[in-house]
Amino acid sequence: MKLTTRLTLALLVLPAAALYGQARIKIDTDRVVGQVHPHLFGNFAEHLGRCIYGGIYEEGSPLADKDGYRKDVMEATRGLGVSLLRWPGGNFASGYNWKDGIGPRDQRPARAEHAWGGIETNRFGTDEFLTYCERLGVEPYVCINAGLGTVEDARNWVEYTNDSRNTYWANARRKNGREKPYGVKYWGLGNEIDGPWQLGHKNAEDYSKFALEAAKAMRRVDPSIKLIASGSSNFRPGADWIGWNRKVLDSLKTEVDYISLHTYIGNQENKLESFLGFTQRVDHYIDVVDGLIKAAQSGQDSPNPIYIAYDEWNVWYRKRGPDKGNTLEEIYNFEDALAMGGFFNSFFRHAHVVKMANLAQLVNVIAPVFTNKSGMFLQPIYFPIAEYSKQGSNMALDLLVSSPTYKIGNRAPIGYLDVSGTYNSKDRTVYLNVLNRSESQDIASRIDNVVGQMEGQLEVWEMNHPDLKATHTFGDDRKVRPATRTQSVSIANNGFSYTFPKHSLTILRLKVRS
Repeated sequence: MKLTTRLTLALLVLPAAALYGQARIKIDTDRVVGQVHPHLFGNFAEHLGRCIYGGIYEEGSPLADKDGYRKDVMEATRGLGVSLLRWPGGNFASGYNWKDGIGPRDQRPARAEHAWGGIETNRFGTDEFLTYCERLGVEPYVCINAGLGTVEDARNWVEYTNDSRNTYWANARRKNGREKPYGVKYWGLGNEIDGPWQLGHKNAEDYSKFALEAAKAMRRVDPSIKLIASGSSNFRPGADWIGWNRKVLDSLKTEVDYISLHTYIGNQENKLESFLGFTQRVDHYIDVVDGLIKAAQSGQDSPNPIYIAYDEWNVWYRKRGPDKGNTLEEIYNFEDALAMGGFFNSFFRHAHVVKMANLAQLVNVIAPVFTNKSGMFLQPIYFPIAEYSKQGSNMALDLLVSSPTYKIGNRAPIGYLDVSGTYNSKDRTVYLNVLNRSESQDIASRIDNVVGQMEGQLEVWEMNHPDLKATHTFGDDRKVRPATRTQSVSIANNGFSYTFPKHSLTILRLKVRS
């Protein structure tokens, strides 16, 4: 066989992306992964640094309302599209006595706080948090103390918030000014209890025994609540995170509705493409835990549905050590904003099992909103989160994606294009969410559609900036913001071509006629 013939045959079996450097995205609105649950756009408020005091809550501030809630932060939270708010931690929860935070504020005890090393005044407690959620119109998610706390503490907390009967803790709520139960639906059975850094750290067997009894006791008060088991967040070398999750699921499979996962990422090596390849790990964690859920449910006639709550996630690496009281005031840049798209793309691709996610955190502490006593600014990560939140309740699509690839260490190759898609059947709009991880190359793509006829008008949302390290500050938070435009494309064979710029995050909205 001639060399030219062999080369021709070899080229015939290569994908188009490998031949031409062109990517392909194929849309089929009949291929649905699951619904994008609105709770994927949750957030997290921990008693840590200036998240609560000086962020959410600042008594006496001219920027606060009469009850001490910062009005500017409330407005920014609404703009972010927050649907669910987790509280009071985090590591803080494992040493928190909720009874310290109820009753007249001036009579509440100040306590040394041993998770982060501060003093907790307890002026912001259960009633303040749940009132805040009501004013924002978001669902509260309360995490119990599964570290140093007791089953009775957890049971009583549910009674205080949810019981309508003439009971001790329900009457205590009434005495504190709240007649109607709050009806808190989502309760976490502790935080990161597998981590040695946690107050009250337990092994998987001891945690499972505690959580099982807490779940039963809490549901005796309110059978309607939804419970989130503390999944492993200890992904350090040598940690048996799979074993922890397997044990917890096997023990709690009839009692819990979710198992939690946590992931923080960082660009310590200053390599953009490696940094943005983190979704390969997130996909892996989700896939493994999804398999463990199925294994725990196997053999049951009517298994209790169990989902994944990715209830802590973010970029966090600059402020991990002591910084004047562990304030963790991370300043985010443009490349961190790109990472927001990677997280959501992974959650959307697994919309059948990931039904809750909580960005950590809301304000000042590794957060999209940053305040001082006279104002605030929006960090670059704010804008992708707000835009993705508009896809809540859409149906996530199983897209066919091919793209030029690259490798990170010994991992399998991954595409330069990280893609998810959703579909709103009411207005027949397809959303394509495309992160171009390449630091230097624009990527030309062919976008094809299977069901229905594409229209030639696109709504384009694009986040891009020439400086990967560009940041915002007070009075200067407009330079790293998305651009929007309407763009006409030439439709041929129910598809079109589009080039995604290097190091960019793009959301295309396109209409599909029946």
